[in-house]
Amino acid sequence: MTLHRASRFAVTLALLGGPAVAGAQAFGLNEIGSCAIGRGFANTGAPCQDASTIYWNPGAMPATHGWSALAGAAVIKIDGDFTRDTSFQKFDANVPTAIVPHAFVNYRTSHRLAFGAGLYVPYGLTSQWHNNFPGRFSAQKASLTSIYVQPNVAFQLNDNWSVGGGPVIGRSNVELIQGIDLATQHAPNGATFGQLGFPLRTEFASVQLKGSAMAYGVNVGIYGRITPAFQVGARYLSALDFKYDDADATFTPVNTGLTLSANSPLLPPGGQGGVPVDALLAGQFSGTGALVSQKVHTRIKHPAQFQAGFGYTYMGTTLSADYAWVGWQSFDSLPVQFQGPASASSRSLLEQYKNTNSVRLGLEHRYFNGHALRAGFAMAQAAAPDVTVTPLLPEMDREYGTLGGTFAIDRNFSVDGAFAHIFTPGRRGRIDERTSPSQTAAQLNSGAYTLRANIFSLSLRASL
Repeated sequence: MTLHRASRFAVTLALLGGPAVAGAQAFGLNEIGSCAIGRGFANTGAPCQDASTIYWNPGAMPATHGWSALAGAAVIKIDGDFTRDTSFQKFDANVPTAIVPHAFVNYRTSHRLAFGAGLYVPYGLTSQWHNNFPGRFSAQKASLTSIYVQPNVAFQLNDNWSVGGGPVIGRSNVELIQGIDLATQHAPNGATFGQLGFPLRTEFASVQLKGSAMAYGVNVGIYGRITPAFQVGARYLSALDFKYDDADATFTPVNTGLTLSANSPLLPPGGQGGVPVDALLAGQFSGTGALVSQKVHTRIKHPAQFQAGFGYTYMGTTLSADYAWVGWQSFDSLPVQFQGPASASSRSLLEQYKNTNSVRLGLEHRYFNGHALRAGFAMAQAAAPDVTVTPLLPEMDREYGTLGGTFAIDRNFSVDGAFAHIFTPGRRGRIDERTSPSQTAAQLNSGAYTLRANIFSLSLRASL
């Protein structure tokens, strides 16, 4: 017995490019530095006075000469659910709490030069559902971790302007766990098991897909003071193209408990009923079976970013406003190539994401003793079209409300803290795969997703 297209489900490996931890559009993250979060991510035109400028504006010079360092993490807690149109049954997400680290160190010489390095996570995801979720055949768990390391050099052009940048070295790890629906697989006679009477969403196996890749890019910026009170800046982070050439697919059988009837076309003429389906499928997990461990090749492009803004400071209070653009249109389709028995099922998945724009506003008041208070607000568009709202990423437009502050321990050390809440309107989406470009959101979307998230961030800042 052969499952002729048994590995068709596994093409969703490439969809790991889609989900997000909830920090920004699609699978982008902005949770880099507690000061920046407290300001609503409006941190390029008027950067925080810490070493996170290596990411937010690599052209900005430290305010004082000598060493500066920043290290911390953001803790992201997500709640979400999916409600089906037909039964009105609600399925809660099962997303674990995510911890996103950041670390920077910078040194400004006594002249016009500064150099340093940063470690940050501008893209990532955590997506997970319970075992009873009907969309588990698209994804039950998905994880994307992409860590960027950036050496940086900044140069003071004159009293008002500076430029800088550096290469970006990225490493990305992906993992996907999903169920395999027997009803959608093809039997030896060419019919699907569903056409032979097997119920839809009969899980007979699960697959775990894991892979890693390296990619390289650049982050550059410019910063200037128009007047002592008015400052401007812009930065550009290039796209990084990750090619997962040696991803592993591992299959695990799941007991269906089903038996074949005496008149089943899967039995030889005169065959007796009561034969366990699981026994007939067992051979697919060994030898030359379709569900043996095999390699998968795919690629995920982390898109380019551009951000520009300004800041105005009066009597210790700084108002900042930034505009941000992300080139999500590069995430149009994803090629997936199997290197084992499922090679005939290789194809490209349609994503058709669109470029996004966002507006970010921040307010900060600094006290003479080094303490500070912050607040911010941001709005972000969804990158996914209506037809690509899936269990991997039920993405939707979102708004951020943020609060934060600095507690100065002494003149050299301080602690930054921030809190952000993400507001979303909810969005209709699907739980089944899109198999043709002609399929529309009206045909595929079968329920409504909701999403809520809270973010807590803490950073320790030092200057010597």
